[in-house]
Amino acid sequence: MTASESGDADATVEYAVLLDVLRHGRQNDGRRRFDAEPIAYALDESNFRLLELTLAEDADVSIGDRVVVAPVADREVVQNVERLSYGDLSNTADSELEYVVQDIVDADEARFVNFYNEAQPITLRLHQLNLLPGIGKKLRDKILEERKRYGPFESFDDLHERVSGLHHPKEVIVERILDELHDDDVKYKTFVRNDQ
Repeated sequence: MTASESGDADATVEYAVLLDVLRHGRQNDGRRRFDAEPIAYALDESNFRLLELTLAEDADVSIGDRVVVAPVADREVVQNVERLSYGDLSNTADSELEYVVQDIVDADEARFVNFYNEAQPITLRLHQLNLLPGIGKKLRDKILEERKRYGPFESFDDLHERVSGLHHPKEVIVERILDELHDDDVKYKTFVRNDQ
């Protein structure tokens, strides 16, 4: 249990974005519809964990809303949080996932631009930048050379302007996050944290 799950007062507030809200719970849980607790599928903003949230009966929330998931003391509409895997998502949650990831990356651009600024070798033959879709050895070397010569990148636009061949730096990040969410067996997880 992390400090945030235990309700530690010093814990950082963690948020999740709702991907789907099921007011009468899952259809196949064996309960009568009016007996089932409302649930929501959500994506944790900081660690990109997929979550199933048990909601308060009177929770007035909808898809795209941002809710507190930790610490427990700060939750207003969430009663319980459980991890789930990509295959457990509803069709609606699955269809919303890409949009929510894009919104999270847009809202915290500096965090993801920093990945380009701070990426390091993983092994002698593999660099963190090579984990991003479409970035091979030549493009990786251009990024590393540009940041070494002229300093850190300021934004996705700065990346695009300074590194020829890197046309969609934000979309590359979004695609990598989605790959990590879709496949639990991805060897190197850069953005999705399963350890919490």
